[in-house]
Amino acid sequence: MEIKNLIAAAYAPLKEDLSLNLNIIPSYSSFLQRNKVAGVFINGSTGDFTSLTIEERQEITEVWSKESSEDFFVINHVGHTSLDIAKDLAAHSAGKVDAIATLAPYYFKTRSLQCLVDYCREIAAAAPDLPFYYYHIPGLTGADYNMVDFLELAKDQIPSLEGIKFTNNNVIDFSYSKDVENEKYNILYGVDEMFLSGLPYGATGWVGSTYNHAAPLYYAIKDAFDLGDYKLARNLQTKSAKFVDSLNAMGGFNGAAKSFMKTLGVDCGPSRFPHTTLNDAQLAQATKELKALDILEYLSK
Repeated sequence: MEIKNLIAAAYAPLKEDLSLNLNIIPSYSSFLQRNKVAGVFINGSTGDFTSLTIEERQEITEVWSKESSEDFFVINHVGHTSLDIAKDLAAHSAGKVDAIATLAPYYFKTRSLQCLVDYCREIAAAAPDLPFYYYHIPGLTGADYNMVDFLELAKDQIPSLEGIKFTNNNVIDFSYSKDVENEKYNILYGVDEMFLSGLPYGATGWVGSTYNHAAPLYYAIKDAFDLGDYKLARNLQTKSAKFVDSLNAMGGFNGAAKSFMKTLGVDCGPSRFPHTTLNDAQLAQATKELKALDILEYLSK
């Protein structure tokens, strides 16, 4: 099974009282599939996993698992500062999702690359029949190892190792990781604003939050690149960056972008602390700014 194309990092939908709003997930899934998004990465950074209880993460997994199909992947992030909890979340995922992933411990950090591999091996072993992805996001975890070195060390120690969610702007390391074992591993690129940068290095799968909002924009970037129109591809990639910049300026990207989903017809609700939730006036202002940047036509519908 090769997970490829656009994978949306899914938001945790909430009601106004900040409890889970799981009833919206089927329509959320339909919205993504209508825009040719190939799957979701749930309980990740975009999904505010650190603000969720263990039970809430399990409930989200159970509802999203019903959306899994041959044409729609569900990857569950099971990472936690507690190894035992991460293993429990991995075991709970068995038979429900298409793959699991974990980021590195981010409070007390791993002392070495082997220590990180040991951590990942134990989590993967808790659900041995599920493909396992390491979630590389050093900007948040501080685990800034080269992923080519991780793969070389882990390939004989984690039997279910499938690949990496590569959320780092080091495209050279991305390229080297792609080449390990004759491209054996699925390296999913995870920096939306650098989507174009991954194409010359053979990226075929991407995980990101803005694929919720602007899947048509990224398909347009890829089409322009494939046709050799690199100027157009670069101009379209700039629109992606400006989309992020515009929402980030409204109190922080995570909360603002989640709020913006409401304007696209998928109300994911408010955000938990410390993220910002935009009101209707702010959403109208965001829409006005994106219209001025000629971005609205590239948003999902």
